[in-house]
Amino acid sequence: MEESFPMTGGDGPYSYAKNSKLQKEAAVKAKSVIVEAIIEKLEVEDTPSIASTFRIADLGCSTGPNTFFSVNTIIEAVTHKYKTKGHSSLPDFQVHFNDHVSNDFNMLFNSLPPGRQYFVSGVPGSFHSRLFPKASLHFVCSAYALQWLSRVPQELSDINSPAYNRGRIFYSNAPNEVGKAYTAQYAMDMERFLAARSKEIVPGGLMALLIPGRPDGTLPAESSIGPIFQTLESCLVDMANEGIINKAKIDLFNLPMYCPSPEELRQLIQKNGSFSIARLESNTGAGRKQLCGAGECRSGLENIIVGHFGSDIVEELFERYTKKIAELPPLDTGETSGIGLCIILKRNH
Repeated sequence: MEESFPMTGGDGPYSYAKNSKLQKEAAVKAKSVIVEAIIEKLEVEDTPSIASTFRIADLGCSTGPNTFFSVNTIIEAVTHKYKTKGHSSLPDFQVHFNDHVSNDFNMLFNSLPPGRQYFVSGVPGSFHSRLFPKASLHFVCSAYALQWLSRVPQELSDINSPAYNRGRIFYSNAPNEVGKAYTAQYAMDMERFLAARSKEIVPGGLMALLIPGRPDGTLPAESSIGPIFQTLESCLVDMANEGIINKAKIDLFNLPMYCPSPEELRQLIQKNGSFSIARLESNTGAGRKQLCGAGECRSGLENIIVGHFGSDIVEELFERYTKKIAELPPLDTGETSGIGLCIILKRNH
């Protein structure tokens, strides 16, 4: 079964809406790449009818406000594309905001920009399966959502498996078998994602994906998001050693995230065969000098933690996390630091 991992909703101090500045920075950096791809690669109708509609989907939109920035970037570029083609009239723009059923869509809709030049719908469901009718989308975007797996690899909680991840919550400090289990799960999920989108995007349509990754030639364990989770893991282990939580609970808790390399993505896209790679860029400056603060970490992980450990530990856990990161030296942003991947795919005819 697929699992649901929503960001923290609302607009409180630990909400995703108040703790997603890094994701916004990544979207700003990718803006020029997306705009250039639309101008150069997007195929639009030569004679659009009065009733034509240009449909956009943001997959894993969360609660805003970053999704609105991405949508505006796309619509501005598409508008420019139509005008440079000599069209006197523009299509209507329909934007589909997608995330898990448990996403805080109320927060999203309450935050919609006033005066927006597009129609809106919410589409609940997993982007690892079909969400839209055949050939109904012209542009799909997904920003910092595709690192989330559909589920934790099952081997990690099987005591008889070499990938049993006892006492750890991630793959960064784990045996190679654990990393391989994550890699295999990511491959299956991306295959499903690409297969679904290949049905939904019109021939000549585009898809822009922003994904946290790692450089080619590195092992999964070398992902730079690892130190963030190792610090959180250390706090959980301390609490288990003090009898605050059950150690067995940690053995069965693993974070469902994975950062691929560019070559992994190339191979998965080529295997699918429905898309050509228009651009694949790596932002090598994505490595961080400090771990993310408690607010950032909590906004993304609180729901998962509460679902597994209960709500009683949350405050103490993140108080400990705050203290630990304050005592740590700056992160090494050398060769194994994280990279931001920006991939532009064009649907083949």
